[in-house]
Amino acid sequence: MAATYFTEDHEWIRVEGDTAIVGITDYAQEQLGDLVFVELPEVGRTLARGDAAVVVESVKAASDVYAPCDGEILAVNEALSGDPALVNSAATGDGWLWKMKLADASQLDGLMDAAAYEKHIG
Repeated sequence: MAATYFTEDHEWIRVEGDTAIVGITDYAQEQLGDLVFVELPEVGRTLARGDAAVVVESVKAASDVYAPCDGEILAVNEALSGDPALVNSAATGDGWLWKMKLADASQLDGLMDAAAYEKHIG
């Protein structure tokens, strides 16, 4: 069963076993506006929680996307190279950014569930 968590920096992480998919929330993509470029990380890269993993560029600004947990990147969403707007149209679906193997699942305890995230963004 998959569980989804959220960070204060507007990333979501969907966890199945020791694998997780990471992206930005609908709220984040709305704030950024239309994405024109996504700089994806290298597969095999090891991330520590809080590391800048991805850069998303919109017509308004460039913004870092941070790793919500420690882990190793298993895959990146290559479709975003040709169609960065997928993040705008399906931020929590086909617009995912990377998949990772979690190094320490206990780090998920510090993240928010959907109800807490909704309260966070007001």
